[in-house]
Amino acid sequence: MKRRLSIILLTLILIMALLVPLAGCQGKPNQQGEKTIKFVDSAGREVELPQKIERVAPSGALSQIVLFSLAPDKLVGLTGKWTNDAELYIDKKYLELPVLGQFYATGDLNLEVLAAAKPQVIIDIGEKKATTVEDMDKIMNQVGIPTIFIEATTETMPDAYEKLGELLGMKKEAKELSAYCKEIYSETKKTMEAIGEDKKAKVLYCLGVSGQNIIAKGSFHGEIIDLLTNNVGVVENVSGKGNGNEVSMEQILQWNPDYIIFAPGSIYATVKDDAVWKNLKAVQNGNYYEVPFGPYNWLGFPPSVNRYMGMIWLSELLYPEQFDYDLFQEAKRHYRLFYHCELTKEMYDALVKNAL
Repeated sequence: MKRRLSIILLTLILIMALLVPLAGCQGKPNQQGEKTIKFVDSAGREVELPQKIERVAPSGALSQIVLFSLAPDKLVGLTGKWTNDAELYIDKKYLELPVLGQFYATGDLNLEVLAAAKPQVIIDIGEKKATTVEDMDKIMNQVGIPTIFIEATTETMPDAYEKLGELLGMKKEAKELSAYCKEIYSETKKTMEAIGEDKKAKVLYCLGVSGQNIIAKGSFHGEIIDLLTNNVGVVENVSGKGNGNEVSMEQILQWNPDYIIFAPGSIYATVKDDAVWKNLKAVQNGNYYEVPFGPYNWLGFPPSVNRYMGMIWLSELLYPEQFDYDLFQEAKRHYRLFYHCELTKEMYDALVKNAL
């Protein structure tokens, strides 16, 4: 009997010895009693995060679009109110999320609303800057919430989705979004390489109430324009801001592009009757268009995953013989994946009214 008890006791000790390392792998509980992991973000920072993340706050508009596409039900708030027409595309429950404000740009972060929303992590997504480490640490120290950075350009967005899928326990959903981004970007890049630099259309992207702000060649906001066109907007000091570089009308006349793309809310509707703008060959030939908008600008603002739809639209617009897209079907696919919306033909027609 004693021998049998000794064997049972020894077995229990061995089982406990095996379980202890496994518990250690899962991480120590944090102050909220959640088991944690160590996560190394794209800035090289090691941050302690809850092992299971269900409540996420975006740092800005770019992050919000990416996180909304992957994990809308994990968002605890928005960085800013949706546009008025967003109700056409976005489910009501997401329209009513509290507005947290932004850590960057407008800098209108509401600490009380953020605290009430109780996010487990703040996620910043986008272009890596020289101050990224400092910025992330500053936010984390300011609000006392783990804050991480995931680098994402148009080219690296597939990797960003993979990382987010691992982190948020949504690998399957992330894989689908990652594959889409990789497919559209690689196909576009391959086709543009076949077209060649010398045969790219000469394009200028204009915005602002006067149309005299341009997205300059080499800017982060100009990634898609630069990939698909010969962006004639070459300036000395390229602005990294969304409103681009302001230039004179004389400069625009000198560039005299083959095509002009106007941002939503600019002067698309009036250029054909304007005494100065109608001197441009793009206006004379009817080769000027307005970027579709809803719920975001297809070419950026913010420069996030909305630009993949812009990539499809602009490539088909400028090079219909080399690209063979059914734009309506592609738009339906994009809106289902990124906005969880079933786009109708009527909705699509309204979007592209001035874009084709």
